Amino acid sequence: MSTSTTASVSTHILDTSVGRPAEGVAVQLSARAGRAADWEALGGSATDADGRCKDLPALPEGTTHVRLDFAVESYFEKKQADAQQDAPANRDSGPGVFFPEVAITFAVVPGEHYHVPLLLNPFGYSVYRGS
Repeated sequence: MSTSTTASVSTHILDTSVGRPAEGVAVQLSARAGRAADWEALGGSATDADGRCKDLPALPEGTTHVRLDFAVESYFEKKQADAQQDAPANRDSGPGVFFPEVAITFAVVPGEHYHVPLLLNPFGYSVYRGS
């Protein structure tokens, strides 16, 4: 929850290759106070069945930049393993996961809430500031 001296962040992931939320993706939250400051790891969460992280840590006072790190490799590996189990004749010997991680960095101001959805598929992704 944002206050007049802090910002707040939420996110969710939609797997656009299947039109469903991406469950079980680890998300790490980091923050810094100024462009030249070091990143401070604040903790993380994992997406639930709705693709949402409902328990990301609060941002410290003075935060100006936020980074969300999405560990998508294990999500796609599990998805590929499930698909291969259902149809073993269609095994693909490709490189596996093209984007093993997605890092999103954005600027924040105190008193604002930032909802940053990730639209994800095996070969691309998109983000935007939601509401």
